[in-house]
Amino acid sequence: MIRNYFKVAIRNLRNNKAFASLNIAGLAIGMATAILIGLWISDELNFDHYNPNYKKLAKIMITQTHGGETYDETTITMPLGNTLETKYKDLFRKVALISFPDQHVLVSGDKKISGYGIYAQEFFPSMFGLTVLNGNTQSLKDPSSIMIARSLAVSLFGNENPVNKTFLIDNKLNMKVGAVYEDLPENSSFTAMNILLPWTNTMNNYLTSNTNWNDHNGEGFVELNDHISIEQATVKIKNVPTPFIKGWKEEALIYRLDKLHLYGEFKNGKPAGGRIQLVALMCFIGAFVLLLACINFMNLSTARSSKRAREVGIRKTMGSLPVHLIAQFLIESVLLTLFAFVIALFLAQLSLSFFNSLAGKHMFIPYGNYWFWLLCIGFALFTGLLSGSYPAFYLSRFQPVKVLKGAFQGSRYNSIPRQVLVVMQFTVSLCLIIGTIIVYKQILFAKNLPTGYTRDRLVTMPMTTELNGHYDALHEELLRTGVVTEMAASSYPMNQFNGGNSMDWRGKDPGFIIFFRNVNVTPEFGRTVGWKITEGRDFSRAFADSNSVILSEAAVKTIGIPHPVGEIVKYGGKNRTVIGVVHDMLTNSPYDNIQPAVFLGDGYLSVITVRMKAGHPLPAAMAAIEKVFKKYNPGSPFAYKYNEDEYAKKFSTEERVANLSAVFAGMAIFISCLGMFGLASFVAEQRTKEIGVRKVLGATMFSLWKMLSTQFVRLVFISLCISIPLSYYGMNRWLQDYTYRDTISWWIFAIAGFSILLITLLTVSYQSIKAALMNPVKSLRSE
Repeated sequence: MIRNYFKVAIRNLRNNKAFASLNIAGLAIGMATAILIGLWISDELNFDHYNPNYKKLAKIMITQTHGGETYDETTITMPLGNTLETKYKDLFRKVALISFPDQHVLVSGDKKISGYGIYAQEFFPSMFGLTVLNGNTQSLKDPSSIMIARSLAVSLFGNENPVNKTFLIDNKLNMKVGAVYEDLPENSSFTAMNILLPWTNTMNNYLTSNTNWNDHNGEGFVELNDHISIEQATVKIKNVPTPFIKGWKEEALIYRLDKLHLYGEFKNGKPAGGRIQLVALMCFIGAFVLLLACINFMNLSTARSSKRAREVGIRKTMGSLPVHLIAQFLIESVLLTLFAFVIALFLAQLSLSFFNSLAGKHMFIPYGNYWFWLLCIGFALFTGLLSGSYPAFYLSRFQPVKVLKGAFQGSRYNSIPRQVLVVMQFTVSLCLIIGTIIVYKQILFAKNLPTGYTRDRLVTMPMTTELNGHYDALHEELLRTGVVTEMAASSYPMNQFNGGNSMDWRGKDPGFIIFFRNVNVTPEFGRTVGWKITEGRDFSRAFADSNSVILSEAAVKTIGIPHPVGEIVKYGGKNRTVIGVVHDMLTNSPYDNIQPAVFLGDGYLSVITVRMKAGHPLPAAMAAIEKVFKKYNPGSPFAYKYNEDEYAKKFSTEERVANLSAVFAGMAIFISCLGMFGLASFVAEQRTKEIGVRKVLGATMFSLWKMLSTQFVRLVFISLCISIPLSYYGMNRWLQDYTYRDTISWWIFAIAGFSILLITLLTVSYQSIKAALMNPVKSLRSE
C-alpha cells in the first residue's frame, strides 16, 4: 500500500510539472531561509558553551543604588574578588580576577605584532576550558611567563615550538612563552583575546588597588561548587561590599556567564532582556517565512481540487477510506518537501557566505553532526505534514456521487480559505517591509544626531610609554608635516568615555550620589576634537590647569548651578576650579541619555588623537604621520583607528537587524508572489470559457485584465488594513527602548502599500494578459 502511495505521488508530480516546480521553489526558499536563521539562532544560544563547565561559571557583578536609581555593573573592585576567593570557599571552587582587555606589542627579532590581552589569575585557563597545545597549563603562576593563542604564536614564531622562547612586550619587559592554547571560538566572551599575562607581573597596575573598595576597575569570575546554585551564592555574598562603601548602597551578585550574552540588559537591578529579543525576532521571521511557503502549497493544492476530484471519486467508489486518501496526499506533500529540502540545503550553502557577512559571523553547516541531520529530517517531515495537512483533509471530503456525475462545482465560498491564506501572506510581508523601513529610518536618525564635536578627519593611536615621554616633540613635529592641524592626548578615545567617579559641589545634598564620566585631557584636546565652549574658557598651556575642570552641559544640569565657572568642586579627592562649560558630546551609545562628564587637566593618558588637514590624500597623510610616530616609537607597530569607523560601529547591531530584515522581507515577498503567480494561472485557466465569451461580446483587453486582477488587488488592500495597525503597534513599542527616537511617518505605510500593490499587479498581469490575448475560438473549442 505504501509503495503504491509513492508510485501515485511520483506520477502526479511528473504530470503536473508547473505545480510541482512552483511548490518546490517556494518550499526550498522558505526552508533555506529557516536553515540559515536556525544556524544563527544556534550560534547565539550556544554562546560560551564551548567550555564543558559553562553551567558552573558566573560573572561577579554589583548593584549600585544612588540618586534614586539602581544600576547593575559588570566592573568590580579588586578587594571584592579577593574576599570572595578567601572567605567563601564553601560556595566557589575557583575565583579569577582579570583586567580589562588592552592592546600589547610583542617583539621577537624583526617581527613586531600587536595582540589583545588581559592580566589574569592562574585559575583562568582551567576555568574557561582553554585547550593547551604546548607548554605548561600553570604558566600564569610565573610572573615572567605568558600564554598566547595558536594564531598569535604562528604569526610571531612561525611553525617553531614557541614554548620558552623570549620576546619583548610593550618595549618594557622580556618575557617567555609558557604555553600555547587553541584560539577560542567566535561565539565566546574572550574570542578577541590572544594573550594571557600573569596577574602577579609588575606591569599589572591592578595590583595597586587591592585594598580600594571604591576603585571599580576590573572583572571577576567564579566557578561554583557542586550543589551550589546562583541564587544561593548571591544571597550569601550580597552584603560583602556594603560596609566598605560610603555615600551609596552597593551589593554583590553573580550572574551566569552564558546568560549574560543574551540577557545582558538590566533595569533597576533586574534583568530586562538583551540580545534574546533579537533571537526571538529572528525566530519569528524564520517561522513566518516558512509558513508563507506552506501557505503556497495549501493554496495551489486546493486551487487544483477540481482536477483531482474525479480521482478522489473513483478511489472512494473502489473502497478507499478517507484515511487512505489523506495518507496519499500527505505522502505526496512529504515527497515534494523532501525534494525541496535537498534544494534548500544547496541554496543555504550557496548563500552562507553572504549571510555570514550580513550577520557578522563565521557559521558553517555541520554536515558531520548526526544531530543536525536528525533535526533536518524532522524539520522536513514537519514542513511536509504542515503544508499538506489542509489539502489532504480538504480533498478527502469530496462526495463520489456528485463528482462522478459531473455535478462537482466549486462554490464561491470554497475560495474563502485560499483568500484568507493569501491575506496572511501579504500581511506578514507588509509587516516585514514596514518594520525594515522604520529600523533603517531610526538608524539614519541616530546617525544624524549632533555629536557636539567634529567627527571627520580624526584619527586615534594608543599612547605608549615612549610617546608619552616625547609628547611635546611629537606634537611639534606632527604639526610641521603640514597634514595635521592639531594633536592631543586623553585617557579615553572620543567614542568611549568609560571612567566614572562621584563629585561634590556647593549646596549638594549629602545623600545625593551620582557618577560623572571623567576624561583626562591635554590642553589641545578641545581644539583637536572641535568641541564647543558655551561658557568660560578652554584648557590652555598659558595657565596652570592641573587643578582645573571643564563640565559638560549635562553635568551643569546635574549639579543645579546655572553658571558654574569659578565654582570649586571636589573630584578624585582634590579641590578643583571650574573654568568652563562644554556642549554635550555624544561619545557612548547614541541611543541612551548623554551622561554628565568632567574633563580634567591632569591624570593618566592612554590615547593620542590627531586631526588631519582637509584636502590631503588619506594614504599620503597617514604615511607622513606614521613616519613621525616611528621616529619616537620605533619598537611598536603603527596602529591607528579612524574616528568615523569607530563611530559607525555603534550602529552595527541595528544595521545588521535592518539588513537581515530586508533580505527576509524580500524572500517573503518572492515566496508570496510565487503563490500568487500560480493562483493567477489557475484562475485564468478556470475562466477560460468566460474570457472567450466576453471577448466575442466585445470585451477589451483592459477590461479582462481588470476583471482578473481585481480580486487580488482587493486582497492586498485587506492585508494593508491589517498590517498597518499591527506594524505600527509593534514598531512603536520597539522605538520606546531608545531615548532618542524618530517618529513613524505616514509615508512609510504608503511606500510599503504601493510597493506590494505594484508587485502584485506585475505578478498577476502576466497571466491576466496572457489569458486576455488568447484566441476566443480556441478557448471556446477547448471547453
